[in-house]
Amino acid sequence: MTSKRDLTEADICTQYILPALIKAGWEIKSQVRQEVYLTDGRIYVQGNTTRRGEKKRADFILYYKPNMPIAVIEAKKNTFSVGAGLQQALDYAKILDLPIAFSSNGDGFIEHDKSGLSREIERELGLDNFPSPAELWEKYKVAKGITPEIEPIATADYFFDGSGREPRYYQQVAINRAVQAIAQGQDRLLLVMATGAGKTYTAFQIIYRLWKQGVKKRILFLADRKALISQTKRGDFKHFKNKMTVIKNKKIDTAFEIYLALYQGLTNNDKRDDLLDAYKQFSPNFFDLIVVDECHRGSVTEDSKWREILQYFGGATQIGLTATPKETKEISNIEYFGEPVYTYSLKQGIDDGFLAPYKVIKIGLNVDLEGYRPEVGKLDKHGYFVEDRVYNRKDFDRNLVIDERTQVVAKRVMEFLRATDVYAKTIIFCVDTEHADRMRRAIANEAKDLMLEDDRYVMRVTGDDRVGKKQLDNFINPEERYPVITTTSDLMRTGVDAQTCKLIVLDTNINSRTEFKQIMGRGTRVNTEFNKYFFTIMDFRNVTDMFADPDFDDDPVMIKELRGDQVLTADHILGDLTADVIDRVTAEKIDFSQELESGLYDVPSIIDGGEIVAERGNKVYITGVDVNILNERIQYHNEQGQLVTMSVKEYTKQGLLRQFHSLDEFLSRWQEAEKKSVLIEELRAQNIIPEELKNQVKKDLDLFDLICHIAWDCPALTRQERVNNVKKRDYFSKYGEQARAVLDALLEKYAVSGIENIEDLNVLRLEPLKQWGSPNEILQLFGGKSQYLVALRELTRELYQVA
Repeated sequence: MTSKRDLTEADICTQYILPALIKAGWEIKSQVRQEVYLTDGRIYVQGNTTRRGEKKRADFILYYKPNMPIAVIEAKKNTFSVGAGLQQALDYAKILDLPIAFSSNGDGFIEHDKSGLSREIERELGLDNFPSPAELWEKYKVAKGITPEIEPIATADYFFDGSGREPRYYQQVAINRAVQAIAQGQDRLLLVMATGAGKTYTAFQIIYRLWKQGVKKRILFLADRKALISQTKRGDFKHFKNKMTVIKNKKIDTAFEIYLALYQGLTNNDKRDDLLDAYKQFSPNFFDLIVVDECHRGSVTEDSKWREILQYFGGATQIGLTATPKETKEISNIEYFGEPVYTYSLKQGIDDGFLAPYKVIKIGLNVDLEGYRPEVGKLDKHGYFVEDRVYNRKDFDRNLVIDERTQVVAKRVMEFLRATDVYAKTIIFCVDTEHADRMRRAIANEAKDLMLEDDRYVMRVTGDDRVGKKQLDNFINPEERYPVITTTSDLMRTGVDAQTCKLIVLDTNINSRTEFKQIMGRGTRVNTEFNKYFFTIMDFRNVTDMFADPDFDDDPVMIKELRGDQVLTADHILGDLTADVIDRVTAEKIDFSQELESGLYDVPSIIDGGEIVAERGNKVYITGVDVNILNERIQYHNEQGQLVTMSVKEYTKQGLLRQFHSLDEFLSRWQEAEKKSVLIEELRAQNIIPEELKNQVKKDLDLFDLICHIAWDCPALTRQERVNNVKKRDYFSKYGEQARAVLDALLEKYAVSGIENIEDLNVLRLEPLKQWGSPNEILQLFGGKSQYLVALRELTRELYQVA
C-alpha cells in the first residue's frame, strides 16, 4: 500500500483536501477552483526575443459565488509540515484581498484568520473540521464590514457574456472593493490602475453590478477626449445596448439610463450665459453615479468649468479613474475623491506579466549635451541676428529651431526601425504642433521609399489637424497597417489605446511625472496576437531619468496643504497652467470646437489693431549647425527586474559573450554556417543588429569584423581589405577563366554590400554577373548548381581565413 508520504502534491489535493471540502459542504463545481493562475508571468526581454517568468498559481481558491473569493488554500506534499504552505497562501491571500488562508499537507489544515471571530489568528484544524461556506462567508463579512443591509449590493452578480472572459485578480479586487465601499455609503472613490490594466472594463463591471441591482439607476461616464468615449462605447459598454446614449451637440434626452459624455459637450465656453450649459438641462439629482475617466486632468482643478459639473451633480456617487493621480501643492485628486480604494501600479503590472516591459535607448546629441552658442553674426532664416547666448535642450524647438537637429533625430528613428521593423507602430512626442509638423516632414524624407508605398506611413496627429485626427482610429487599430508613425505633441499623451505601439520617441521636455507616466502608458499594453510583448523608448531629452526617482511607482500621496482660508493665487494658477494648460493651448493649438469649449480657457476677443505688420515670430529658425550623436546608452530590466544602464556597445558586447563564450567558438560557428545569413538572423533575434554595430564603431566593416572587434578587441579589416587578401592568395586559379571572372565579380559585390547578398542566387541576375548569361548558364560554368555552391563556400572560407 502506498504511504501518504510517497504521494505527490496533486495526490494530496485529490485524496485528502477535496474530500474534506466536500464533507464541509462546499459545492465543488461552483465554489472551488483548483490550480488557479493569478498572473501571466513576467515578460523577460532578451534582444528581440522574450520569455515568460514563473506564473503565480494558487492550489485552491474558495468562492462564495463567482468572482467573490473568500479564502485560499496552499497544498504541500506530506513530507512537509501541515503549515509549510501558509506563508505562500498568505502571499496569495494578500494580492486577492482575502482575510482567510489555509495550508495543508493532507494531515489537516492550518487556518490564518484576520476576521477576529476566532480567539487565535492561526489554529490547526483536522481534516473533518474544515469550515463550511456559511462559516467562512460570515468571517469574510465581518472582515470587510458587510452588514445584512448591504449584503445584497456587495454580492450583486458580475456581467457574463458567454465568452469566458473573467476579470483578472486585480480587477476583481478593484471591482469588489468599489462596490462594497459604495454599498457602505462612500460617495467619493478613487481607483488608480496603470495604463493598460483595464480601467474601463473594471468601471463597466462596477457600473453593471450597481445598475442591475437597482442601486444606481442613472449613470454618467465623463471623459475629455472623443477617443475615450468612442473606445468606451465600442468596447465593454456596448453590452448596455439601447439603455445607453452618447450626448452629442449638447442635445439632452432624459430617456436613457447610461450616458457617455465629453465635458465639452456639457458645458458652454461663453461664461456670460451660464444658462446654455447643457448639463443644467438635467436636474442636480438626475444621476446616481458618475465615473470620471482620466480624472487627473480637467476636473482636478478646483475652479475649472469642468469641476462645476461634478459639483452640480454633487449628490451622486462619484468615482475617479486614473493611472496617474495628480498631487501637487495646488491640485489634489485625493483631496476630492479620497485615498485610493485600490492601486495597481505599472511595476506590479510588469511583474505580473499583464503589462509590457520596456527598454530605453538614451541618445545624447552634441548640441543638447554641450549647449549651442551661435557664432558671431549668425543670422536666422529670415535674416535676423540670433541672440548671443547658450541654448540648451529646453530651448530647442520651443525658442530655437535647428534644422539639422530635427534631421538627426528623424534619421536615428528610421535607422532603428529599418534595423528592427519598419512597420512597428511608433509615436514621436514633440514640443508643439509646429515641431510635430517639421518632424513629420523629416521622417517622410528619411522614409521616402515607404512614403511612396503609402503616404500615410507617417502622419501628424495633433489637435489642430483634422486629417491626422481622423487617422487616429486607424493607428490604434492593430488590423490597420497605416499610419505606422505618428508625430504629436499633446493629443496622444493620454487616453489612446495603442495596443501595438512598439516604439515611443521622446523629443520633448517633460517635467511632470504624471505626464511622463501617461506617455509611458501608450506602450504598456501586451498584444500576443500581434507579437507585442515589450516596447522601446528612444529618449532624446533625458526624460527617462524620472525612472530613477524612488517615488516613481509608489502609492500616490497627497502633498497639497489644506487650509480653511485657502485662496488660489495667480501664481498657483499659472503654476498649474505651465504644466497642463499652456502646453495644451499654445503648443497643441487645441481645436476650439472641442477642447476650448470646456470652459477652462477664455477665448480672447478680437481687437482691431489696424494694418498687419510683419514681425519676427516667437521661434528662431537656423540652419548650418553641426549636429551629431555623442553617445547612446541602453536601459533595460535584467533577470532580477532591476533597471540596468550601459552603453550600446557594452550592451552588445554582453549579448555577444552570452551567445559565444569565446572567440574560437564564434570563429567555428561562423565557418561552419552554410549560409552566414542564417547565423546573422539568429544574432538579430538576440538584438545583435549589424546596423546598430556600425553606428557604434563608425567604420564600414563586415559583420564578422564588427563582432570580433567589439567582443574580443580584435583588429578589424574592411571588406575591401579582405577581398584584396583573397586575390593575393590566388586561390581560384584552378577554375576556368569565366568561372574566375564570376568569382572576382562576387568578391567585388561582397566588398560593396556584404556577405548576405552574394549568398543569394538572385545575385546572378544582377550586373555585372548577368553579362555571363542567365543564372543557369553561370551555374554551368562551374559544372552545375552543387559545384557552384561548393565554390561559393570556398570563397567565403577564404574571405574569413584571417580573423
